[in-house]
Amino acid sequence: MPKILIIEDEASIRRVLVKILTEENDTYEVTEAEDGLEGTELIKDKDFDLVLCDIKMPKMDGVEVLESIKKIKPETPIVMISGHGDLDTAVNTMRMGAFDYISKPPDLNRLLNTVRIALDRKELVVENTRLKKKVSKNYQMIGESDAITHIKQMIEKVAPTEARVLITGPNGTGKELVAHWLHQKSDRNKGPMIEVNCAAIPGELIESELFGHVKGAFTNANKDRAGKFEAANKGTIFLDEVGDMSLSAQAKVLRALQESKVQRVGSDKDIKVNVRVIAATNKDLKQEIEDGKFREDLYHRLAVILINVPPLNERRDDIPLLVEYFSKKIADEHGTAHKKFSDKALKKLKEYDWTGNIRELRNVVERLIILGETEVSEKDVKLFATK
Repeated sequence: MPKILIIEDEASIRRVLVKILTEENDTYEVTEAEDGLEGTELIKDKDFDLVLCDIKMPKMDGVEVLESIKKIKPETPIVMISGHGDLDTAVNTMRMGAFDYISKPPDLNRLLNTVRIALDRKELVVENTRLKKKVSKNYQMIGESDAITHIKQMIEKVAPTEARVLITGPNGTGKELVAHWLHQKSDRNKGPMIEVNCAAIPGELIESELFGHVKGAFTNANKDRAGKFEAANKGTIFLDEVGDMSLSAQAKVLRALQESKVQRVGSDKDIKVNVRVIAATNKDLKQEIEDGKFREDLYHRLAVILINVPPLNERRDDIPLLVEYFSKKIADEHGTAHKKFSDKALKKLKEYDWTGNIRELRNVVERLIILGETEVSEKDVKLFATK
């Protein structure tokens, strides 16, 4: 049942609002507050799906209440109640984050329609928040080693800036995870994060994938198509395995970084883009530059900040934490009971040579959960964690 809080110092207006809301829809739970101070205290102690708030009140006016709610419960929609002389203020409160305003005396249809739309929006906000948390859970950074602690500290410093980041490290170490953390902790986290695996796209198609194309630009280009840079506008583009990008595409990426604009394949029209670029590679780009396979000027554009993700063999002390995390996650995915790993099993896992890094460890943990005993033993590790 949606919970609605009415903050209004005029008892007659409160009665009208309560009557409209309860008579027209008996699924609303309505709470009343006589002034802004009382209303703010209620919001601190209880969750509401919607707040109707008068602008002119004693002790604490509607503007102050709005500011307070946005700090305490920013996801709660607030509809301001304005008298005839408060319209300018009401409009200004919408710039401050109010959902809408209604005038006194409240019109039945206008009020109910505004309430319905505001509650629908609250549901969308809550669902979006839930999905973001779900996404965040998929990109947790597990570990307490010095190397991982250093990376986390780097992310905290770098993420809020617009600096471009180059993430280096072997395959399977978690470079994609670092990129997601940088995006989620940045001011662009409400915008899209577009991922491009440069190694998985044929060389002749990479430019079309990144920058889009116009109809007729090449065979099978049957219609105009936006590229990944356009899709990432006001967000982040993650160029994974950037060392595998063709020299031709590198030149266009360099131009996009220098001028903040791109051209679709087959077009000479510039398209402005506002994109933060994060790149990753498992290659030694300085060696690639010497071999003539990577542009030095692009390297310096991408590598404003360098974050190196070490192989698992260099952070073995994190293995027990990673095993615990993967064990719970995999058990949830399979719908089975969570299995514990004995101390000897964990010690044995720490002794292995993890050439496949985190990705390999996860696969081994999944195998042990499926094939091992109720408590995974050292014997299980010897039998099933084949190397």
